[in-house]
Amino acid sequence: MKKPRVPVALEGYPFIISAAFATVVAAILQYDTLTLAALLLTIFILYFFRDPQRISPEEEDVLVAPADGKIILIEKVFDDRFVNNHVIKVSIFMNLFNVHVNRIPFPGKVSKILYSPGRFFSANTERGGLENEYCAVILTTKDDQRMAVVQVAGLIARRIVCWATRDDDFLRGERFGLIRFGSRVDLYLPLSVQMEVKKGQTVKAGETVLGYLSS
Repeated sequence: MKKPRVPVALEGYPFIISAAFATVVAAILQYDTLTLAALLLTIFILYFFRDPQRISPEEEDVLVAPADGKIILIEKVFDDRFVNNHVIKVSIFMNLFNVHVNRIPFPGKVSKILYSPGRFFSANTERGGLENEYCAVILTTKDDQRMAVVQVAGLIARRIVCWATRDDDFLRGERFGLIRFGSRVDLYLPLSVQMEVKKGQTVKAGETVLGYLSS
């Protein structure tokens, strides 16, 4: 597994450097309005790619949020794309101001990674969840339960970054990827999960308890 850097995600550096360079050039040319605009853009990009430290709960059966944002969906469905089973699907929508680094919700081994190119509809719509570009990390727990953590591109997002590789062992709350500029993360969980959150609730990756996974 590739190791991300903190407190700013490595993938943000090209954007930050480009914006900062534009700020310097505009300042040298004494274009005051352009300089201010470029400076504000640099600050925003730096803020967007922030990667704060998070402390995950230590209870063995705790399942934490994989992303910062708002829960827009919790429902029982049959999933025929990732784990091929009846599951609890949880969708978390990230807006432009959320931290976009994603974290593993539960300890496990990566059994499969599925990537699919797709469209770029708004990530908080049903169509976006089904047709947009995605990258799914399939986890198997020590009790042989399977779950999927799916990064879904959004209306503005054009790049999903996944640092995980097959057979990686992850601890709860470890970073595994990010999505640039607005998106969502879907979870496909075993029906045995006791959910502790509700639709509309705001969550923080690696810290907010979504529920408890029974053995």
